[in-house]
Amino acid sequence: MPASSSYWHSSRSPRYSLLFALPLLVAYELLAAALSRQADVAVRNGADVLLKTAFLALAGERGPMVFGAALIGGSLWFVGRDWRARGAPDRPAFFAGMAAEALALALVTGGVVGVATAQLLGGFGAMSADAPALEVGGALPAGRLTGLMLSLGAGLYEELLFRVLLVTALAAIARRALKLRPVPAGAVAATVGALLFSAFHYVGPYGDPFELQSFTFRALAGLYFSALYLLRGFGITAWTHALFDVFILAL
Repeated sequence: MPASSSYWHSSRSPRYSLLFALPLLVAYELLAAALSRQADVAVRNGADVLLKTAFLALAGERGPMVFGAALIGGSLWFVGRDWRARGAPDRPAFFAGMAAEALALALVTGGVVGVATAQLLGGFGAMSADAPALEVGGALPAGRLTGLMLSLGAGLYEELLFRVLLVTALAAIARRALKLRPVPAGAVAATVGALLFSAFHYVGPYGDPFELQSFTFRALAGLYFSALYLLRGFGITAWTHALFDVFILAL
């Protein structure tokens, strides 16, 4: 198999994709823990809070621990299954290529989604460097480390919630309940998921004031990330989202 084709397929596989996403989880959790000791109120990514709240309802005080165990255990299971089927991730250069790809995609995300937003809204004008971060809220506590932590959490937990879990579930419902074929079901799931993803940024104490322009930008970003997830897998999508938020929110 040609090297480029091997990279294209392997970088989407769990043994590369999930291992590539692991530093996001470690960095986010370490930053969140460190910042929580310095602040009166612990601030975390909204998707992280939402997922852990669901586990709190199911498992009580041990909910966050159960969630962490389920997240790590499930990831290891997928990596192990892929490892046994295809062999160990024996090309470290692929991880460097994935990092370069995510960086390049993050750099063009604002422009691509901004132009699409401008075309859709017409007279409302283009959104460029002042495009809204895809993170929760504009009233976040000050501090670049807080912005960095939330950006990393957005890449990891928002992609896990809105792409891996929500879009997958919606597509399954569309196929079974609406009897749609896979491609139409995926399109419906991605569209509904993108609208929910955008609406999520206006909920809660740190939510942004609603504006049509920012809502449209985020909904189109949701479609963009859904397409990226289908084409390039979870790891590259998560890092692309995180780096884009780092550029906009933290810097």
